[in-house]
Amino acid sequence: MNEFMRAALDEAIKGASEGGLPIGAVLVDNGHIVATGHNRRIQDSAPIMHGEINCLYNAGKTIDRFNGMTIFSTLMPCHMCAGAIIQFGISTVYAGESETFDEGRELMQRHGIEVIDMDLDEAKQLMRDFIAAYPSQWDQDIGK
Repeated sequence: MNEFMRAALDEAIKGASEGGLPIGAVLVDNGHIVATGHNRRIQDSAPIMHGEINCLYNAGKTIDRFNGMTIFSTLMPCHMCAGAIIQFGISTVYAGESETFDEGRELMQRHGIEVIDMDLDEAKQLMRDFIAAYPSQWDQDIGK
């Protein structure tokens, strides 16, 4: 695991400690972290504030372009987050895992985005623990 995915996992843990979903994201440009974020849907009562969206929101406060950047997310992005990644020209996505959720991969790949699944046990366990404890919160997050 590299430092960027470690930072995304730390964001996921932070989100869980706030009572939210354990999904974190880190935006990287030329080997430097531009922004971090985590799922804030529950904390902010904001259905679209997924981890990747929160990270892009935080980045947008300080930068005006995303083209060619890389995003590290602890979970494979959903269609909504994949759409934002496509819209802003992010070129590479590293996902901590896709066993729990794998909806956005094909969409991003169809748009020429390189998608790498790191298949990390720690990321899978965070999601397993959360879903076991809060199944209805997970269902709400993925629109079920």
